[in-house]
Amino acid sequence: MSSVFNFKPSPLSLALRVKAVTLLMVMAHAAEARVVTGPDEYVRPGPAPDRFELLPGSGLTVEGAVTKDIRARSATLTVTPGSSTQDITATDSQVRISGSDVIARSTANAAVHAVGGSNVLISDSNVIHSNGTALMAGRSLGGIDGSNIKVVNSTITGTNRGASASAYSVLDFTGSRIEATNANGVGVSLMSGQAFATQSHIVGGANGVQMGIDGSSGVLDSTLILEGSSVQGTNGAAILARAGTKADIQVRNGSTLTGGNGNILEVTGGSTANMNVDFSHLIGDVMVEEGSTATLQLNNGSSLTGQLKNVAELSVNTASQWVLVGDSTVEALKMGGGAVHFGAPDEFYQLDVKSLEGNGTFVMHTDFSTHQTDFLNVEGRAEGNHSLLLNATGSELASGEQIKVVHTEGGDAHFSLVGDTVDIGAYAYGLQKDGTDWLLDPTRKGTSTSAHSVLALFNSAPTVLYGESSILRTRMGELRFSEGKNNGLWMRSYGNKHEVAANKNGAGYSQTQKGFTIGADAPLSSGDGQWLAGVMAGHSSSDLSLTRGSKGEVKSYYLGAYATWLDDESGLYFDAVAKLNRLHNDVDVTMSDGKKAKGSYAQNAVGASAEVGRHIKLDNDFFVEPYGQLAATITQAQSYELSNGLQAKGDRSSSVVGKVGVTAGMDIQLESGGVLQPYLRTAVAHEFDQSNKVFINDQSFNNDLSGSRIEMAAGVAMSVSKNLKLHADFETSKGKKIDQPWGVNFGVRYDF
Repeated sequence: MSSVFNFKPSPLSLALRVKAVTLLMVMAHAAEARVVTGPDEYVRPGPAPDRFELLPGSGLTVEGAVTKDIRARSATLTVTPGSSTQDITATDSQVRISGSDVIARSTANAAVHAVGGSNVLISDSNVIHSNGTALMAGRSLGGIDGSNIKVVNSTITGTNRGASASAYSVLDFTGSRIEATNANGVGVSLMSGQAFATQSHIVGGANGVQMGIDGSSGVLDSTLILEGSSVQGTNGAAILARAGTKADIQVRNGSTLTGGNGNILEVTGGSTANMNVDFSHLIGDVMVEEGSTATLQLNNGSSLTGQLKNVAELSVNTASQWVLVGDSTVEALKMGGGAVHFGAPDEFYQLDVKSLEGNGTFVMHTDFSTHQTDFLNVEGRAEGNHSLLLNATGSELASGEQIKVVHTEGGDAHFSLVGDTVDIGAYAYGLQKDGTDWLLDPTRKGTSTSAHSVLALFNSAPTVLYGESSILRTRMGELRFSEGKNNGLWMRSYGNKHEVAANKNGAGYSQTQKGFTIGADAPLSSGDGQWLAGVMAGHSSSDLSLTRGSKGEVKSYYLGAYATWLDDESGLYFDAVAKLNRLHNDVDVTMSDGKKAKGSYAQNAVGASAEVGRHIKLDNDFFVEPYGQLAATITQAQSYELSNGLQAKGDRSSSVVGKVGVTAGMDIQLESGGVLQPYLRTAVAHEFDQSNKVFINDQSFNNDLSGSRIEMAAGVAMSVSKNLKLHADFETSKGKKIDQPWGVNFGVRYDF
């Protein structure tokens, strides 16, 4: 008869057994190794390599020598530059390795193994294990005496593990590379341990960092802090939290995570992970297994581009953003001034959240023609104030049906469009609340920013041409000094600003112009000798300030001819001008979503004006000069397309302006023999043309600038000498649709 007895060993017997086994191993090693007992022993080049056993209180310095494996117990080991050792095991010891190679035997647990409260500093060195783990930081069995390993400017290379840390142990990397080369290798394994990486690179064949539990420690946090560092999982996730661990992950100051399977973080096996991203930009997915939990914070201008699955809480704080690359789910979404981007314009995703709070911006895309849209689905309460930045386009036409972009189950959240509207083709659309849903409402039309800009640019030609022509009538004072009998060369530089009021299409704008004109004229030999004919050429540049920071530019090049008749006896005069322009137009549109669209085109224009008036001399050298003027311009029809797809076509446009006014001034004789002629001028002008059609995406708009305005001016003409005349003029006008806050020109004429 036989009996079988099963005994469960007690903790005391286990401890005694471990100590006995350890003692036997040490004795076996010591039997083959050089035993070091003194505090100041050295190994120098020369003798054949030895194994070393450092007993408590001893110290060994390896000075540029080669050794086999070294074991230290409560001892001090220093390996100086130029040395090479096999694997090093340190228990409750101090180890310094500098400028050396540590290459483990294939049977060793680790190339450098620190346990029982050891402290290790490795600098400018290579630590290599071709069949295992390069670095291990551990503690004694059941103890809290973890070890610390600091690595500076070194490479740590293992096969299954680059480095590992148990509970109460710390790995600290600066300027180093830590790598596990096997396909299933882990760059850094944290079993309830801690790792700090500054300007370092961690690479694993499977995972860059794996975080788990040191089974005998209870559930302690595994901590990973990255400062300007990278973590890469070649075949798997960058970081894997597993086996019920509690993981605390800090990704700071430009750190990156790269997963070969597309995941930057995986949380499995009932684990809990918290990842804080600070001033870093991550690309990849966060995947959380059922039964596990993850929270994520994006802070200080951070970004995450990727899909989130089953994340318990996401905080998107100031200047930070999350960019979706697929349908995603988050339990609690907390917006702290950041933004959520729903992928690319032609990709439409749904974000499901259980709760929403705070304030932030959701950047979304909607196709009005197909009703495809990004969609925010709040399955519970939504709180706070949020903005929707909808993708703008120049080419689409709305179908007239509402499109739901946000759904909530309740709460007092308020949603609004950035800028109140979204640009779709020629029109802008608003947002409407329907119960707890928010919809784009195509019935709330206004003119889009692109349409505003197109209308303004087509409208700018008359003000550009009249700004160039207004300088010609200021020649009259100078011509009278010469009595119209001399050949002359003249030049004008000028600048002006026009404010064009918004019409029902909202196409208001501000135009600032600057330019110059040069001309030459001579008396005609026929007639009574008071006819003068001349030619001129010039250039102007006009900048347009448009809606939402959009801007336009018109560069004008022109040639012209004029004829003037002066009758000195009666004071009557007649002035006629004809001008041909080449206009180069550019527009840079800022749409409702902040994106840019550009367009350019060129067109020709012709203009002509005729003015008649009389110079009446009064007593004491005063004079008045009533006059009337009729001016007309015709601008060539032109079509072009903005880069956002908006089609623009302007019909041939025209402008007809009639003007009546009077100038009053006096002639002041100067002691030098010259004449100074200050004057004031006022006039009433009226634009008669009411129809200048523009077609935007085949929809008709009317650029109507008809109406009256009052003009006032002050100036001075001066005859400096018989040959030299100067002129300066300032003018302003106020009208129903066009104001001119200011206009100035300065000129010089030389007779010969």
